Amino acid sequence: MSEQKKVDKTRRNLVVATTVVGGAASVGAAVPFVASMLPSERAKAAGAPVEVDISSIAPGEMKVFEWRGKPVWVIRRTQEMLASLKTVTGKLTDPGSKDSTQPEYAKNEYRSLKPDVVVMEGVCTHLGCSPQMKPADAKDEMGADWGGGFYCACHGSKFDLAGRVFRGAPAPTNLVVPPYQFLSDSKLLIGDDTKGA
Repeated sequence: MSEQKKVDKTRRNLVVATTVVGGAASVGAAVPFVASMLPSERAKAAGAPVEVDISSIAPGEMKVFEWRGKPVWVIRRTQEMLASLKTVTGKLTDPGSKDSTQPEYAKNEYRSLKPDVVVMEGVCTHLGCSPQMKPADAKDEMGADWGGGFYCACHGSKFDLAGRVFRGAPAPTNLVVPPYQFLSDSKLLIGDDTKGA
């Protein structure tokens, strides 16, 4: 083999080896870069939509999830709970939710997509405390006409089981309903309703 052919073969091997090493280095550098574009757990908690499983919530029960650093309540309401919504309408500050924050599809008497499942931020609209759920049988504590709902012990705001505030409470508006959608009968996506909920 001539000297020129040996030099060409060596050069070719060096070019191939350099290309392979350079390609591997490019891939190695790209992986962390691409991974950095995916939302972190902190970013998800800060505002990215949260997918939640609601299959274990029995009728009459509430489960709390976190979205944007706030508690979000998901309640599976019973027929009795739904019936109590009609009995308190005249005692509410904003029964039609005209001055409150919720998506357009939640501007109804149930403040939800489906009557039996309600999604609300568990933050009082007065000063940001977290109200506690009080069942219908808490009449001794809440008053004879109490049909169930939420009570904020910080300053005494009361809300019904749709998060609508009772007249005379310090809270100025109903509890916030965040954007959400059903992915299936047992899964919710909280924080995003762009798929045509």
